[in-house]
Amino acid sequence: MKSLDPGLAAHLAGGVTTLCRCWRVERKDGTVMGFTDHDRDLAFDSLAYRAASGFTATSIEDQLGLAVSNLDVEGALSSAAITEDDLHAGRYDDAAVTIYLVNWQDTSQRVILRSGFLGQVSRGTLAFTAELRGLAARLDQAAGRIFQRSCAWELGDSRCTVDLSAAGRHGTGAVVQVLGAFDFTASGLGSLATGVLTRGRLLWTSGANAGLAVEVKAHTHGTGSSRLSLFLPMPDPMAIGDGFTVTAGCNKTLATCRDRFSNVVNFGGFPHMPGNDFALSYPTKGDGNDGSALT
Repeated sequence: MKSLDPGLAAHLAGGVTTLCRCWRVERKDGTVMGFTDHDRDLAFDSLAYRAASGFTATSIEDQLGLAVSNLDVEGALSSAAITEDDLHAGRYDDAAVTIYLVNWQDTSQRVILRSGFLGQVSRGTLAFTAELRGLAARLDQAAGRIFQRSCAWELGDSRCTVDLSAAGRHGTGAVVQVLGAFDFTASGLGSLATGVLTRGRLLWTSGANAGLAVEVKAHTHGTGSSRLSLFLPMPDPMAIGDGFTVTAGCNKTLATCRDRFSNVVNFGGFPHMPGNDFALSYPTKGDGNDGSALT
């Protein structure tokens, strides 16, 4: 049960109310924005809640227990608020959202209706629809360590301990030729052998995609330039001269951990665990089922 501010409780008990809803959106990059369905801008907690954003929302329904409660938020695509480019670039993915019920005549009278994060976002020609997932939705996600043959760590994290700033494990380059939405050739990577950057992380430092990161699908080194292929196309077209930094990648196998990084002691997988074929196998007469070690 929610605890209401005494002033808001008295206002709700009255015959006439002056209520609106406000949304506080905090993106992963730290950008904080405020929106309201009132016809005028409001401000509280050092944040302005804009009325010109065209935000509307479906009704909020709570479920008993830990059932997931979601709602949809619709809004107009506006250069002053949420742009199509920002949505396409993923800048609103998993953004934290807080919804308030506010007395617009006295914004100190307010209560939090729902806290959660943005889920699936659909874009149209003039508007977008975003799913707001409740906090209980986190319980549907896998948590903890997964036992698998490949490594569970991310290359360079505190559990992996590989130093990506060491020589031969990072580079700074620029686009020389754009070959398509996924592929381009680059300069500045001549010291990195073919395959070192495969599954690595590329961060754009200049150009239309500056500040965005993407995973490298394939890396080959040729005469005078290197070719990189990306797993996903960038939101804005790549252009000649776009600068980037890139770090080495890992396919998370024991062989790569041993031969390329000499880091088997920190390998986060279980390469010798039996597979599905072994788990589903059964003894057969004549197979030598004497309890000796399998070769």
